[in-house]
Amino acid sequence: MDLQFFFDGLAEGLKNMSWLEGFAVFFGIASVFYSMKENIWVYPTGIISTLIYVWICFQYKLYADMGINAYYFSMSIYGWYVWTHPKKNQEVLPVTWLDSRGWLSSMGIFLISYPVLAFLLKNYTDSDVPYWDSFTTASAFVGMWLMAKKKVENWIFWIITDLVSVPLYFYKGLVLTSFQFFFFTILAFMGLFAWIKSAKTYAKA
Repeated sequence: MDLQFFFDGLAEGLKNMSWLEGFAVFFGIASVFYSMKENIWVYPTGIISTLIYVWICFQYKLYADMGINAYYFSMSIYGWYVWTHPKKNQEVLPVTWLDSRGWLSSMGIFLISYPVLAFLLKNYTDSDVPYWDSFTTASAFVGMWLMAKKKVENWIFWIITDLVSVPLYFYKGLVLTSFQFFFFTILAFMGLFAWIKSAKTYAKA
């Protein structure tokens, strides 16, 4: 990508940014940062961001992403409860790896949700990016579910989601949000390494 085009896009995005998108970006970045630190504030900040993005995605005809943000909201409530209610013999919910059954469940969620979402968007909405929108949504479905379970692999699905979301939101004219997902990608890699280290620490305890 031409770097000048990249920076021109950022400048244009900042110029055209609504205060609502600015708030959503701020709280979205804060939520990812808190997630990386295993801090419970991941959920209240995430809830604020996702509620704003439900409205933004509706305005820009990103219907699957609108649905995923509604899903984020409900999963944030669930994750908030799970993180604050560990098992009786645990002080906190530990970071762990998926077992084979967990991988099968995760891939099942993705492989079922993607074609269903793509079919619905293609045939029953006016979305002009049904396949890309469905892909990021299906991947994020898995990422959010695994984050609530404190599984290391949640970061892998977030990295995939973020990488595809960068050009998707740029194409839709939400340039600042596109840059947010670029920053999310960097944070997701940092989160992956941090949670790998954390999982090793919990395993030794």
